[in-house]
Amino acid sequence: MRRRDFIKGIVGATTAWPLTALAQQSKNPLIGYLNAGSAATTAHLLTVFRQSLAEAGYVEGRNVAIEYRFAEGRYDRLPAMASELARREVAVIVATGGTAPALAAKAATAAIPIVFGVTEDPVALGLVVSFARPGGNATGINFPLAELAAKQLGLLHELVPAARRIGLLVNPKNSPSEAVTKDVMVAASAAGIEISVVEADSSRAIETAFATLVHNRAEALLIGTDPFLFNRRVQLATLAARHAIPAAFTAREFPEVGGLMSYGTSITEVFRQVGAYVGRILKGVKPADLPVLRSATFEFVINMSTANALGLEIPPTLLSRADEVIE
Repeated sequence: MRRRDFIKGIVGATTAWPLTALAQQSKNPLIGYLNAGSAATTAHLLTVFRQSLAEAGYVEGRNVAIEYRFAEGRYDRLPAMASELARREVAVIVATGGTAPALAAKAATAAIPIVFGVTEDPVALGLVVSFARPGGNATGINFPLAELAAKQLGLLHELVPAARRIGLLVNPKNSPSEAVTKDVMVAASAAGIEISVVEADSSRAIETAFATLVHNRAEALLIGTDPFLFNRRVQLATLAARHAIPAAFTAREFPEVGGLMSYGTSITEVFRQVGAYVGRILKGVKPADLPVLRSATFEFVINMSTANALGLEIPPTLLSRADEVIE
């Protein structure tokens, strides 16, 4: 099977619903789903979202329909996609995969309810008035990833204490990248570590970034939070292994595909909470009456097989703090 046909099959499986059922159930609510990534790389998160919706009494294809829009890492496409969903007069817009989808949805409509999942402060972004009383038409989940960069650096340094030159890979088109870079720089300066910042917003740019890291003799690598980089997690884990660079990532999905270690918020839990909020809104609750939730479920995951392949000995103190060790 060709790769193109395989991807089309995945997308079809994760985005399609029976058209005849829609015609017969035209009165069922329609959800607009806006994501910065792709259907293929977020399929497990979509499953969690749908399960949460089902627990609230809404089953896709039976009594609710979902219209999907995936930007495939091209954030410039999001405003048009959000406007298109708004014109469809969906019952609610789900904006996931970073800050950009939430801002695009908010700019597209002041009337349709929006449920977001963002890593930045939604008050500072102008999405809501306050956490407790969102006001307006938007609410959702705030899950800190960008502000955990200093913690991730600390864990990486604990694993590779001799490293004095560490790379930081960020996507320049993602707004949290500036804050991540600043926090890492401050933490690195205090620890006497030199940071080599490289940028990537495409698969080819990721290859170039690793070539630069090798040229600069980076002894370890920290991956910044970003939906595009999350979608390219297999490529990132593969390149880190190929170049024998110990790398720390932002979510458990990275070590699950061969990355060395991760520390961050449980993204699956975020999608579960988003689904629950969408269910409540479909039942008539206003977004203004649903406080913004701040996710407090953090996971520290180590891939022991990758550590062994890199010739690293994980300190017992680090292993004891891991939520999961992948053998």
